[in-house]
Amino acid sequence: MGGFFGAVSHRDIVYDVFFGTDYHSHLGTRSAGMAVWSETKGCVREIHSIANTPFRTRFEKDLPDFSGKIGIGCISDSDPQPLLVRSRLGLYAITTVGQINNAETLVNSYFAERGHQFMAMGSGRVNATELVAALINEGKDLPDGIRHAQEMIDGSMTVLLMSSDGAIIAARDRFGRLPVHVGKDNDGYCVAFESFAYQKLGYHNEYELGPAEILRITADGYETLSPAARDMKICAFLWTYYGYPNSNYEGVNVEIMRCRNGEIMARDEVARGSLPKVDFVAGVPDSGVPHAIGYANRSGKPFARPFVKYTPTWPRSFMPSNQAMRDQVAKMKQIPVPELIQGKKLLFVDDSIVRGTQLQSTVDFLYQSGAAEVHMRSACPPIMYACKYLNFSRNNSDMDLLARRIVQELEGDEGQQHLDEYADASTERGKCLLHAICEKLGFDSLGYQSLDGLLEAIGIDREKICTYCWNGKE
Repeated sequence: MGGFFGAVSHRDIVYDVFFGTDYHSHLGTRSAGMAVWSETKGCVREIHSIANTPFRTRFEKDLPDFSGKIGIGCISDSDPQPLLVRSRLGLYAITTVGQINNAETLVNSYFAERGHQFMAMGSGRVNATELVAALINEGKDLPDGIRHAQEMIDGSMTVLLMSSDGAIIAARDRFGRLPVHVGKDNDGYCVAFESFAYQKLGYHNEYELGPAEILRITADGYETLSPAARDMKICAFLWTYYGYPNSNYEGVNVEIMRCRNGEIMARDEVARGSLPKVDFVAGVPDSGVPHAIGYANRSGKPFARPFVKYTPTWPRSFMPSNQAMRDQVAKMKQIPVPELIQGKKLLFVDDSIVRGTQLQSTVDFLYQSGAAEVHMRSACPPIMYACKYLNFSRNNSDMDLLARRIVQELEGDEGQQHLDEYADASTERGKCLLHAICEKLGFDSLGYQSLDGLLEAIGIDREKICTYCWNGKE
């Protein structure tokens, strides 16, 4: 994934961009950057790896070099950015969030038709943001170029661009899979992925871009350069997994949705008579916790925290490059509360089950700590398709996904033709999937939230929500 923050004002905005970008650190763990424009220094830009050091620590020493009334920052889980681009459309800094599935085709087209060249990454791959900039530069102006880029890209692309004429241009991706919010204070405006990021800085909610909408923002106001499209497919995982609890998307708060989602899961289990007898309901930290609170409240089972994560030393999801060290760090982060585990029957709710490797170690840890039973609930349906629109996980293949691997083990290639049945726990194939995963990971029981239940919890028009990773429907 990734996130961004930009500000343009009648006052210096360096600290706003610094803190606003830092508040997007939950969205990426690879690299980060800031670019600030001033009349005296021009554009000052810094990019750092944040693989082993948080954004705030890496950029604090750079702050004295920054000054200006307009700037952008980003957290990236893909390529280093923002990039500084000089083209026939002018000088601008650009950062992007999304995924380009046809990148090689587009790059080869440039080589063949234009004799263009790109800076290559170590693997020979082209920086996605540089490719987006090349597409933009084919337009007659920046808005036209952004529209052209979005039309050419197979996937999804949200763009934040700072031009040297004192404006920020923000463009939400074609189907609004990711959010773009605008905040306002007495001196100017900001734009961000997460709305809570600017509220702590004194801005209030001003505007939320629609799908494909392009906005030009200055210190004095904003104007729509390209209107919003009608069709939207916002990512459901914003609410279930990677959105921050304080965030709101399309008017729906993340924390409230997660609690409601857990309540719906428990409601449906009670109705089916499948609620197990357990001592405690708990959430897998961190994003599984509110789902579990809702589940506990509706089921009448007491909520508890049988283990907590030790975050002062390893506060984020990144891990060392060495596998043995990663395994050790994962163990060190999980601190048990023996009195809430030994001899207890526990039901855990996690935000999702993707590959299952981390969950496997958690279950092993609980049994090693003396748990009598471990029941698992996923706050979303079985993930059957690797996302091709957003880089929210490292999974590039469907067979990286636990549910798809189990289907292959159960029925081979024939099973891949019946994924809709496997995703439905009421069918024979669905029951077989649950049983096989329980055996593989050591659960005493397993349940997934239904797609209907998840969409009910989000509460907006179902046609406006992307469910591709569960049912393969675009």
